[in-house]
Amino acid sequence: MAAGTTRYIRYLLFAFFTLAVVYFLSSSSIPTDRIPSVNWNTPQGGSLDSSAPDTGKSPAADGNKQRLKTDSGKAAGNVDTGTTAKPGGGLPPAKAEGERMNATFVTLARNSDLWDIAKSIRHVEDRFNRKYNYDWVFLNDKPFDDTFKKMTSTLISGKTHYGQIGEEHWGFPDFIDQDKARKTREEMAEKKIIYGDSVSYRHMCRYESGFFFQHPLMKQFEWYWRVEPSVEIFCDVNYDPFVFMKENNKKYSFVISLYEYVETIPTLWDSVKKFMKKHPEHIAEDNSMGFLSDDDGETYNHCHFWSNFEIGNLDWLRSPAYVDFFNTLDQDGGFFYERWGDAPVHSIGASLTLPKDQIHFFNDIAYYHVPFTHCPTGEDYRAEHKCHCNPKDNFDWKGYSCTARYFELNNMKKPDGYEDET
Repeated sequence: MAAGTTRYIRYLLFAFFTLAVVYFLSSSSIPTDRIPSVNWNTPQGGSLDSSAPDTGKSPAADGNKQRLKTDSGKAAGNVDTGTTAKPGGGLPPAKAEGERMNATFVTLARNSDLWDIAKSIRHVEDRFNRKYNYDWVFLNDKPFDDTFKKMTSTLISGKTHYGQIGEEHWGFPDFIDQDKARKTREEMAEKKIIYGDSVSYRHMCRYESGFFFQHPLMKQFEWYWRVEPSVEIFCDVNYDPFVFMKENNKKYSFVISLYEYVETIPTLWDSVKKFMKKHPEHIAEDNSMGFLSDDDGETYNHCHFWSNFEIGNLDWLRSPAYVDFFNTLDQDGGFFYERWGDAPVHSIGASLTLPKDQIHFFNDIAYYHVPFTHCPTGEDYRAEHKCHCNPKDNFDWKGYSCTARYFELNNMKKPDGYEDET
């Protein structure tokens, strides 16, 4: 009996002790000035402005801001919160202010590309367009289905437009010898040339070279940004590239350049020389021939801007200079008798018909399209723009890249640290 009473008293004492500890912790005063509130609009290293407009926060939060200052207005000292300080000034605004250009993203895709283009859209939206809400045009040689339209329109912050390509722009023109074209595809297949036996790839290259900017949906726009399935954008883009292009009188831009497969364009330069002889009025003064040729235009060195990423001016593509350039090449049949790509066609057209200062290299738009990566050179820049690319993957200064040639032609200084990425 005595033992039971003793055990009961112990339980009571333990319960009383536990309640006392809980009461002490809940009523104690925690020094909140060691946990500063966050002001996302404060530049890194700057003082917190107590005169900021009312945000609806409690007086206690405002008091915390005040306690971070000394009487002289300087920061009271380093506050160790157990985290590493971020180099940037916090999160950017949800929607950027300022004017918008008459611009659109444009993608050539099929219904089967849905999940690959969804990946690209998320990268573009997260890194840039969620703040700017530009439209997006999708083009297809077949009608887009409801699933494609529903998913892409859900992901995109701007308006979406869906168009079908006419047969006159996605097929063999009347002047093409079908037997000759078929023989070329068979020979390229035997040589295992990439896309060498593909008919649809040839239609795509011809369409991107000379017709996408003529589609009725595109005629309402002045600027375009081309996006392909399964691309990645590695860094925040905190300004509007369309506005930059207009304000700096740029007409064409790129992020990756390289040499074209020689086997796909054996007679392309012959057609280019024909154009230059026929239309000398279209050749710009101070052009970029030095990017294309090592002997003043006698031969082609095969350098081109990789056109799966490009931001450009649609009025330039619609100009007599570029249209005459494309038509000259198209009539020679190289899109089908060989396997001319839209990348060298756009690159040569821009390099010849535009002054070299109207072609821009977007070093700050970090980009991946299999198998190449453009990762901006410079650790500080990558940290400031929250980049997640590996600088060791940067293609810019590798031997097969033509970007160094572009820098030399334009008397541009290569970025510090580029030697570590060669």
